[in-house]
Amino acid sequence: MAAQPVSVARRRADEVSGDATAVVGPLKGYHHETYVFPLPGRTVTVKCREPRDAILWFDRRCFLSEEELLRALKGHITRIPDIVDVEDMGLQSFIEGDTLGALHRPGRRVPDAVFDQIVGLFRELALIRPDMLDVERRCEPEDRPEDGDSSGFLDRLIVFIEDQVYGRNRAEFEGLFRDLGVTDDSFQQLRKRTSGLHERPFCLLHADLHRENFIIDPCGRLWTIDWELAMFGDPLYDVATHLYLMRFPAEQERRMAREWCRVVEGVRPGSAYGWERDLPLLLEFKRAQSVPTDLIRIALSLCDGPDFDWLALPRAAGKLHRVLAAGAEPLGLTDVPGRAQIMAALVHWHRGRVGA
Repeated sequence: MAAQPVSVARRRADEVSGDATAVVGPLKGYHHETYVFPLPGRTVTVKCREPRDAILWFDRRCFLSEEELLRALKGHITRIPDIVDVEDMGLQSFIEGDTLGALHRPGRRVPDAVFDQIVGLFRELALIRPDMLDVERRCEPEDRPEDGDSSGFLDRLIVFIEDQVYGRNRAEFEGLFRDLGVTDDSFQQLRKRTSGLHERPFCLLHADLHRENFIIDPCGRLWTIDWELAMFGDPLYDVATHLYLMRFPAEQERRMAREWCRVVEGVRPGSAYGWERDLPLLLEFKRAQSVPTDLIRIALSLCDGPDFDWLALPRAAGKLHRVLAAGAEPLGLTDVPGRAQIMAALVHWHRGRVGA
């Protein structure tokens, strides 16, 4: 069997480390191929990573460089990776410890000591206004709503899903979208459903605060990693995304919402204005957002190998049914197809793809 070609990320890690045997990886991760190694002559371990080939990006990104953002956040956010300059590269330091997800899986309660540190992170984020960071942005000025325009901010997120996820992939997935009830009208229904958000002063959002992006070090301190999706916008969106992804037990979810309100109002009055009405709407948006992205990912996952994965089909259909049921109301889906219908739609899509 021919040897597999060495990837760009692995080759770079081997070169910078000076010792290929000291390189660990690739680490588990969807968007990047990541390797970890100690820097020769220094007491620091770093990450070297490159975007994976042919990966679909389903999330809006604001900043051109995560590393430059992390440089700018020093002094503003407690416990984030350092940037270590090596030759012409800025590499992120590797945080030793376990992910919060490895210690406390989704659905389980988060210890109070960790919970309080997450609340503290939201406090620090609320203090960072859009004019405070001199970091190059990738989004065009016309794609940035005015400070406080929460409805405009949400509309830009809907436009991104409509154009960059649904629209860009329509040629390949149009039949599957149609068979499962997702149409052009779904996004107009979503706009109507989530319209009229209250104005709140914008701040920095991490926008991806889930259990795998929190590292607990050996001293019990919480570190926040993976700032690639960070943006400026409505602070309530950040906590809505956090609640959606964390899957707290119900009591702890309610407590997080209350604590978030308390700390952000304490540092930026108005940050939680109208949250009782708007938080459920933003959670509906998150459920709707998952429908086209998960539909594409799940369908493609069945084609990862040389043949269609028939054994994985029932489980994939079950997962997709749950996603469709959760997003049905905000997208205006009148009938959620059952698992058998979803399986048939996935097979029909696959056969059409193979025969194209």
